[in-house]
Amino acid sequence: MLALSRRSLVGLGLALPALGALRLAHGAPADPGPVQINFNESPWGPSAAARQAMAEGIANCGRYPYKAQYRLIDHFAAQHGLQADQVQVFCGSKLALQHAVMAFTQRGSLVLAEPSYEAPVEAAQARGTAVHAVPLDRQHAHDVDAMLAADAKPGMIYLCNPNNPTGTLTSRHAIERLLSRAPADSVVVVDEAYIHFSDAPSCIELVREHPRLLVLQTFSKLYGMAGARLGLAIGQAPLLRQLEVYDGENVAAAPTLLGGLASLADPQLVPTRKAANARLRDATIAWLGDRGWQCTASQTNCFMIDLRTPAQPVVERLAERGVLVGRVWRSWPNWMRVSVGSEHDMQRLREAFVQVMPG
Repeated sequence: MLALSRRSLVGLGLALPALGALRLAHGAPADPGPVQINFNESPWGPSAAARQAMAEGIANCGRYPYKAQYRLIDHFAAQHGLQADQVQVFCGSKLALQHAVMAFTQRGSLVLAEPSYEAPVEAAQARGTAVHAVPLDRQHAHDVDAMLAADAKPGMIYLCNPNNPTGTLTSRHAIERLLSRAPADSVVVVDEAYIHFSDAPSCIELVREHPRLLVLQTFSKLYGMAGARLGLAIGQAPLLRQLEVYDGENVAAAPTLLGGLASLADPQLVPTRKAANARLRDATIAWLGDRGWQCTASQTNCFMIDLRTPAQPVVERLAERGVLVGRVWRSWPNWMRVSVGSEHDMQRLREAFVQVMPG
């Protein structure tokens, strides 16, 4: 799918610090290491409260942390006016998404936008399920009418909002139209991995009136817990029970669960990080715009740049300069995804970008 794979990018990210250590051993200045703005990770990591809770959770790792998982479910459910049986915990929302594909495409296809997050496509193709990829509309939102027309009886319709990799939003009105017109036996999955960065309302409240709606959220992005693996699936209890066939009694790690609880308990964490991310993102997009480069209208922690030339060589040239940016989608070969990092990360990106794309 990609000329430079995710695995090779990870390898390069590991190799560059090793070269820096080698230079230090020979008396050369230490290399600060590569800028990693390729996987939509948080530059801040877990919050201070989450780190403390995670450290304390290590002592509980000798026992299965079911009580902590129930506490997390109860806390999240109370925050959103849900019943506890409408929330399910997974070791990352990607796992929940893969299980949803397995559960809901047994008698029908997968319909989704293109470009969008590839994990459901990979899961569907692994089991021989038909996939209908529908291009985003002119505003880079999901074209829900075209998605509905792609298959009269799809098993699952996947909508990532805000969308990865574009960072763009699909309106609540469009999502509600999709839910009202989707075939009765189809499941609509709304992936809200990036919802906390945007001003868009969550679709969680729609779960009460739509028994075939599954909403996914994660602690990997704004909460900075990508390496801790914690995600949530929200839906009516009968729908969630279909996922349990694949998940069983799996439970997340005690430090992870306690870190998630601490994150939810901090009322300032989301608005503070949301504002910091928006400032860095918008400043970078404005800098690019001043130099004639078009970017997607992102509302999250990633955006895409139209390079007007094949993007993969540019990705590789940036990597050679210690700046790792996102992969390239086949349907948008001239667009490059960039994750929003720290102030230092975005400055390094600007410096490298003018070297490889002088204008």
